Amino acid sequence: MKYVSTRGRAPVLPFDDVLLAGLAVDGGLYVPEAWPTLDTARLRSLAGRSYVEVATEVVWPFVEGALDRDLLASLLADAYATFDVPEVCPLVDLGGGTWLLELFHGPTLAFKDVALQVVGRLFDHVLAERGERRTILVATSGDTGSAAIEACRGREALDIVVLFPAGRISEVQRRQMTTVPDANVHCLAVDGTFDDCQALVKACFADAALRATAGLSAMNSINWGRVVPQAAYYVTAALAVGAPDRPVAFAVPSGNFGNVLAGDVARRLGLPMERLVVGTNRNDTLARFLTTGVLERREVHATTSPAMDVSVPSNLERLLFELLGRDAAALDDLMARFSAAGRVEVPPAVLEAVRTGFDATRVDDDEVAETMAATLERSGVVVDPHTAVGLAAARRCRPDDGPVVALSTAAPSKFPDAVEAATGVRPPLPARLADLLHRPERATPVPAELAAVRAVLESPRP
Repeated sequence: MKYVSTRGRAPVLPFDDVLLAGLAVDGGLYVPEAWPTLDTARLRSLAGRSYVEVATEVVWPFVEGALDRDLLASLLADAYATFDVPEVCPLVDLGGGTWLLELFHGPTLAFKDVALQVVGRLFDHVLAERGERRTILVATSGDTGSAAIEACRGREALDIVVLFPAGRISEVQRRQMTTVPDANVHCLAVDGTFDDCQALVKACFADAALRATAGLSAMNSINWGRVVPQAAYYVTAALAVGAPDRPVAFAVPSGNFGNVLAGDVARRLGLPMERLVVGTNRNDTLARFLTTGVLERREVHATTSPAMDVSVPSNLERLLFELLGRDAAALDDLMARFSAAGRVEVPPAVLEAVRTGFDATRVDDDEVAETMAATLERSGVVVDPHTAVGLAAARRCRPDDGPVVALSTAAPSKFPDAVEAATGVRPPLPARLADLLHRPERATPVPAELAAVRAVLESPRP
């Protein structure tokens, strides 16, 4: 498998080089040169198999030529041995044809662990083979940072620098990053929004000299290695509720589009999918684009679902590349106009294509709270605010019949204040994190300026 950039001006690379590169040198995102497929018979044969077996089958076509299949299976087994339950991503029946896919049983209690526990091991393997060292540079809206740190902490060939928006994530999210004592972990509290953090990361990667001297790599979902492992849980969930003999709809709370994109990858692999329903919070760039075809940058507002407080969803570029017929020049022009004006509108044919595969809706904080309370009352299940966005979207946009799987992206204990305010229940942290709020913190405050981040990246590591 080879990979091309969405902007069309970067070298075609194999998977291992794409993993280390993260962002393409032309500013684009890497995508497969051609989409592999799993036929109906092959999908049917995966029903009832272990999560690691299904994940190996799903991921293998995307890494073939760069990794040995047995090595991939071993890396996946090792990664998912860190999860609290043997199913890795279990399903909970909420009744009425709605299912909850719990993605938060990994080390940091969020869905990012499903991919990043794999990605950390992939980096370890590739860098050991090459005798290289890298600095992972990550922007986070709350959950990616801690999951990336957990994947990298203490590893000989990796440093990690994480940018997070100061005061805009939950205390649990922050402390899961800032209390990690390993010397190769560096947290930067940015005086700005997640979009500022993401823009700083992109600017660092766009600086060829800095990228080379600091040995930068990415674990955000701009890195293709982050996206493809997530496609596996769409496959396992769909098979568990009747696929491939009937299509399944998924409801996904999303801000940066990476989790939704993984569902689209599963669909391109051949998984029958009724709809991908996207739920956003007040920061509704995705909902507006998927329903109107207008991509417009707006002010970012703080909400009770802070990991989705995103105005510029970077992974949307990969979908636009496909919708534009893989015309890199057209995509490059569209993104340049968006960068300059903060607003673009796609042609009617592109909007029509979007609407055939996606539904989207905005869910504000009041409805999030109501959904958390109603879910507890009806089913006895406590959910976090992000999951509540997905459940509200599922209720509002679900098809007439057939199962709907709503993705539960974080444990409620990561957002205890919001959950308690909505339900009266304060979810406890697991025993292994019981003292989290009392551990010493370590973070460097920085302005939202490239020079400040550059200074950290160019400083000697301990």
